Amino acid sequence: MESRYPRGIDLSRLESPAFAVDRALLERNARTMKRVADESGAKVLLALKGYSQFAAFDTLRPYLSGVCASSPHEARLGREEMGLEVHSYSPAYSEKALREIMTLSDHVIFNSPSQWVRFAAIREEFVGKVSCGLRFNPSHSETDTEIYDPSAPLSRLGTIREELPPGFLAKTDGVHIHNLCEKDAGALIRTWRAVETALGDELYGLKWINLGGGHHVTRDDYDVEDLISLVKEIREKYKADVYLEPGEAWALNAGYLVATVLDIHRNRGDLAILDTSASCHMPDVLEMPYRPHILGSGEAGEKAHTYRLGGATCLAGDVIGDYSFDEPLGPGDKLVFTDMAIYSMVKTTTFNGVGLPSQYLYDSRSGELELIKQFGYEDFRSRLS
Repeated sequence: MESRYPRGIDLSRLESPAFAVDRALLERNARTMKRVADESGAKVLLALKGYSQFAAFDTLRPYLSGVCASSPHEARLGREEMGLEVHSYSPAYSEKALREIMTLSDHVIFNSPSQWVRFAAIREEFVGKVSCGLRFNPSHSETDTEIYDPSAPLSRLGTIREELPPGFLAKTDGVHIHNLCEKDAGALIRTWRAVETALGDELYGLKWINLGGGHHVTRDDYDVEDLISLVKEIREKYKADVYLEPGEAWALNAGYLVATVLDIHRNRGDLAILDTSASCHMPDVLEMPYRPHILGSGEAGEKAHTYRLGGATCLAGDVIGDYSFDEPLGPGDKLVFTDMAIYSMVKTTTFNGVGLPSQYLYDSRSGELELIKQFGYEDFRSRLS
């Protein structure tokens, strides 16, 4: 039977709600990523949009080549806290943002030929210091949910073949391709074949090819050998450096969100109100949507006691989902949501004045627990004026 509590952590020591990230699981993922880098020759980056808890960068730093950023703030975080390569991309830059990003980055990726041309003078200032490339949209979809599909019709992300001027790529140092979300190596292989069909000989002569993110490399059923083979093929054929920039894979299944039951009541069924919130603390539950796993729980009706779990905001739709448990829930009971290191932490909000979860790092190998951050009223107040 699955335990209701993660290994190596005493929940009574955590202030609820709280994110708790296991260094041992981070390192396990990182070793898999390092194997890909070592055996394929790829340079593997951490996408800060997925996981940017810099207190844990010391665990990840020995295993990666750098970070990828999508804003001046992320680029600065990567430069100051990771201290490795910084690769930046945005769907569009303002002049102010681009100048700042150029001072912080090793690679800068433009979204369109028009931005490339508009900012030619700035690019010239950084020749020899910053390598610049273009994001190409292969018009090949592998992602089922349109909100997460960079190649969906009318996507603003990247330049499609029809809008790419003849010979344009020859002016750049590299090309960036990203159309995946939580996908396996097969999806990347199909994407790359579509890219080769679309760009053909224009791929020769590039200094680097960035295959973007969305690679679930550390998932148990991911075919790491296929990924390694593809990267080696690209490097050998085009004589270019190959970059991968996953976010989720680095912290996949390495973190938890610990919540407390505040109240139980009924409305044609049993309802449990928690001190966490889908809207504030795990917005992908509503955006994707998806149903996060809770340790020791089952589907509705699977176990003896079923509850609809919701947050303590006034949003009617702040519902996490329907879950069942072996024993009835009551105020004060702790629930542990899994796989909460990625995206949830970077997307939290203070809607309704709901407090942000505390952040902890721990190590399931030693039981060491470290409080990284607590939030209070000033964190809410300072965002408003």
